Amino acid sequence: MSVDRERGVTRAFVSVANSLAEGYDVVDLLNGLTGDCAELLDVASAGLLLADPLGVLHVVAASSERTRNLEILQLQRAQGPCLDCFRAGRLVRVPDLAAAERRWPQFVPPALEAGFASVHALPMRLRDTVLGTLGLFGSRVGALSDDDLSLGQALAHVASVALVQEKVAADKAVLAEQLQTALTSRVALEQAKGFLAQRGGLDMDDAFARLRRYARDHNERLTDVARAVTSRALDAQRVLEHRGAAGPPPTRTR
Repeated sequence: MSVDRERGVTRAFVSVANSLAEGYDVVDLLNGLTGDCAELLDVASAGLLLADPLGVLHVVAASSERTRNLEILQLQRAQGPCLDCFRAGRLVRVPDLAAAERRWPQFVPPALEAGFASVHALPMRLRDTVLGTLGLFGSRVGALSDDDLSLGQALAHVASVALVQEKVAADKAVLAEQLQTALTSRVALEQAKGFLAQRGGLDMDDAFARLRRYARDHNERLTDVARAVTSRALDAQRVLEHRGAAGPPPTRTR
């Protein structure tokens, strides 16, 4: 492992540990984890699907908008590597997407058109309960190394711990409440992203970047800021014009 990658891995896990110790916004944390996957692993982007109390999967986090759209397509078409991973509760490797078109005829062509050539799906689990899946989308053909898969699985485990802490793991009612909270928070975030994108003439990735920067610079929860924007309690223009200490929000290139 290179020095830069080792530092990145350390930073990612330290960030999560600090969030868990100090209180955290679960949707913000999970979005951060998908971004860490895209940065640290040999993939272009990552997406996270989470099951609701009825076992229905939903997109809860993604490192880019094209990944989010592809995850939604998997759910709409009811086929794809992430769904198979969730159903079986084990790793699904797809080093060459084009060669898997017969297996997922409604998923593979749109995935290829979106610029992806490989997919690896990892289960998010808590003991014997599969909570969702972490999808790792590559822009070129090839299998991930065992080291990359091990790190990806560790990040998936962290996502599971973030959703449900050990002390409530045996309480099914609390588990359902935690999962539903995460899904509801994601809906609020998507509404705010869409509102900011329309208001500011931005794409969805840039809208998310501005929303997240505003929340972090003001030490507020991401979902609280999202709800304030959609309810008009927070002027969207303030979020759009906020520059923060680092200057204008960067345009994402993933």
